[in-house]
Amino acid sequence: MSLKVEKRDADNDKPITRVLFCGPHFPASQNYTREYLEKYPYIQVDDVPLKDVPDHIGNYHLCVVKNMRLDSNVISRANQMKLIMQFGVGLEGVDIDAATKHGIKVARIPSDATGNAASCAEMAIYLMLGLLRKQNEMQISVKQKKLGEPVGETLLGQTVFIMGFGNIGIDLAKRLKPFGVKIIATKRSWASNLQVPVLKACPIQNGVVDDLVDKKGSHEDIYEFAHQADIVVCCLSLNKETVGIVNKSFISSMKKGALLVNIARGSLLDYEAVVHHLESGHLGGLGIDVAWTEPFDPDDPILKFKNIIITPHVAGVTEHSYRSMAKIVGDVALQLHAGTPLTGIELVN
Repeated sequence: MSLKVEKRDADNDKPITRVLFCGPHFPASQNYTREYLEKYPYIQVDDVPLKDVPDHIGNYHLCVVKNMRLDSNVISRANQMKLIMQFGVGLEGVDIDAATKHGIKVARIPSDATGNAASCAEMAIYLMLGLLRKQNEMQISVKQKKLGEPVGETLLGQTVFIMGFGNIGIDLAKRLKPFGVKIIATKRSWASNLQVPVLKACPIQNGVVDDLVDKKGSHEDIYEFAHQADIVVCCLSLNKETVGIVNKSFISSMKKGALLVNIARGSLLDYEAVVHHLESGHLGGLGIDVAWTEPFDPDDPILKFKNIIITPHVAGVTEHSYRSMAKIVGDVALQLHAGTPLTGIELVN
C-alpha cells in the first residue's frame, strides 16, 4: 500500500507532509520522532492539545493517536488524512469503521519487533516482585530505621496465570521461566506448535519452545485458571468482550491472597470489584501500570491500601522501544511523502 501527500508549502512550493501527535502525554513519542526526522524539512511534526485536535486535524496527513479518542465526528474533519496510527498497539480509541468510510487507513506498530512487548513483560515482572517483596512496606521500614522487615515472598514456586498469550504474554513467559514458576495461560486459539524466539534459559526441542507454558486454556477456562494461580497477569487487548472481564466473580474465583497485575488496559478491571476485594483482604495485592481513568487521580481512595503499586502507564516507555517506534513513525511519514509502500506497521482496515 502506498499513499502520496500532495500538500505544498506556500513559501517555497515544496510538498510538506504534516504529522499530528494527539495530546501532551507520552512526550517521548513526538520528541524522538522529531529527532529522527530533523534532517527532513519537508516533514512537519506537531503535538496538539487533546481539546484542540478536532479543530486542527484537517491540516494533517498522518495522525498518531496516543490516548486520544477519535470518534466519527473527529474523523469526519480529517479531510487530508491518509493514515491514523498508534504509537504502539492499542486502537480501542479509534472508530475504525468511520476511518474506513472516509478512506483513511488505520494501523498499529507490532510489539514484537520494537522491544515494546519485552518492555511491558519486564514491567509485569517488576510489579510482581514489588508486590511479593512488599515494596511499599519496605519504604516505611527505611523511613522508620527498621531492619529485616517486612518478610517478603519469592517468585520461586509460584503459579502465574498469563491471561492473554500474545506478544507480551510470550515475552513474559520467556522471562518468567528462569524464576522457577509454573506458567498457565489462556488465549483464543493455540497453534499446534508455538514457534517463537526464545531465551537461552528456555529448554528447546527441534526449534520449538518446550514447556514454555505448563497448562494451556481458552477463554472458557479463565475462572478455573484464576483459582489455580498465585499471580494473575492481564495481557489482554481491550474490546467489547474484555471490558470489565476482571470483575467480582473473577476475583472471587482467585485464591485468597493472590496477586493481580495489569499491564494491558485499565478498563479490563472492574474498579468497584477490585476495591471490594482489597478491603475484604481476599485480594493479596494489586500492581497496575494502567488505570480506570488516565492520568490517574492521585487522590483516588484506592491508594490507602499498602499492598498496591501503581505506575503511570510506562510499561512500554523505554529508550529501546520508543526509539524503535519513533523510527517506524518517521519512516512511515517519509514513505507517505514519497508515495512508496508503508513498512513496519500492521494495517487493520
